[in-house]
Amino acid sequence: MKFYNTLAGKKEKFKPLKKKFAGLYTCGPTVYDYAHLGNLRTYIFEDVLKRALILNGYRIKHVMNITDVGHLTSDADEGEDKMTKALRREEKPLTMEAMKELAYFYAEKFKKDIAELNILPPDIWCFASEHVKAQINLIKRLENNDYAYSTNDGVYFNVVKFKDYGKLARLRRLDNKSRTRVINPEKKNPRDFALWKFNEKLGWESPWGKGFPGWHIECSAMAMEYLGESFDIHCGGIDHIPVHHTNEIAQAEAATGKKFVNYWLHGNFLTLKGARMGKSKGNFLNLAEIKKKGFHPLDFRYLALTAHYRSPLLFSLEALKAAKIARQRLNNLFEFSFKLLKNQNSKFREAFFNAVNDDLNTPRALAVLWKNINSLNSRDFLWADRILGLGFDKIKKIGIPAEIAALAEKREKFRREKKWKEADKLRKELASLGWLTEDTPTGSRLIRKI
Repeated sequence: MKFYNTLAGKKEKFKPLKKKFAGLYTCGPTVYDYAHLGNLRTYIFEDVLKRALILNGYRIKHVMNITDVGHLTSDADEGEDKMTKALRREEKPLTMEAMKELAYFYAEKFKKDIAELNILPPDIWCFASEHVKAQINLIKRLENNDYAYSTNDGVYFNVVKFKDYGKLARLRRLDNKSRTRVINPEKKNPRDFALWKFNEKLGWESPWGKGFPGWHIECSAMAMEYLGESFDIHCGGIDHIPVHHTNEIAQAEAATGKKFVNYWLHGNFLTLKGARMGKSKGNFLNLAEIKKKGFHPLDFRYLALTAHYRSPLLFSLEALKAAKIARQRLNNLFEFSFKLLKNQNSKFREAFFNAVNDDLNTPRALAVLWKNINSLNSRDFLWADRILGLGFDKIKKIGIPAEIAALAEKREKFRREKKWKEADKLRKELASLGWLTEDTPTGSRLIRKI
């Protein structure tokens, strides 16, 4: 298997720390609102990664965080906590109980979304609010190693002291530009980021004062708690590269002195009307909204598979309609094949497998599927779906009505006898009854009309 490793800046062969075992951490949602399709595209890419590892015989330990505290309205430690802002939006009291209730509601909605997209759930869900002790302990380690210092509004990480800061994002040198609009004069460097933010009204007690952990510290702390101080793969969106993941690396490696993660994989944006889809831009759709428009969640999954995860994907309803038609056609080919081939297609499987193992190239894998579509049996479909996740295994085998099958067999007899006029007449009759005939080198098959 080869992946494009953001840290290395190139494709690399996957070499796990333990034989046939992969530790995987994927950045989860901040549960202050519904996940939008741009978010969900990233989780689909991560699901393909997980499925590919499984198909290659790896055991997986998959950890995903739920951010229910500490993520400010700017990813660069600016503004108020997103959960606090959501409480104001929904006119709920500013209490820890209300925050927990809000987080649980949107976390459950997120879990429902990924289930509808046929995304395999992680082995471990970890809520940031339930791991505050681990985050405090990690900050203590940083303080003991002289990487943390306090100001009037919180505890910060000294980026200048960490010599490799910015290696993920290729920050060749640190300038004096602040990542925030409001400059804190107490910071030693404008790029220093928050490990702990003080708040006298809400939060937890800590050695530095009451407040919240920073957003970045949660992922470092929880990833190390469940996967160890060094592990194999960490994923997220490309927007995480310059700030969140850069800060995760700095915190973890400053605390342990060890390499944090070997492979960093990042998914590109879903764009709508030429701009990145995102809540901050008011430019997004969620899964419930496209369902109201008559689409199945797996239509969106198919659309996501048509673009490489590292390429931007332009979203439109027209593109989603095309994905819907293609997915329905695949379903029909799987479910209503008139002639079921007995032998599996080994050449197809080899080409499909090679595409997937080449940095999760799902567009190429789909092309291989369509190229070989007339020579696949149901087992081939189900095997490929271990990666695609389009739910072939959930399709009910209704079968072809006896009278339709009889007409199709009669037409096939006319074709063998080269009675083309009679065969064409039966083709039109079958079409009027809602069944299309498709002639292939290996025989004819019936497909129900969409």
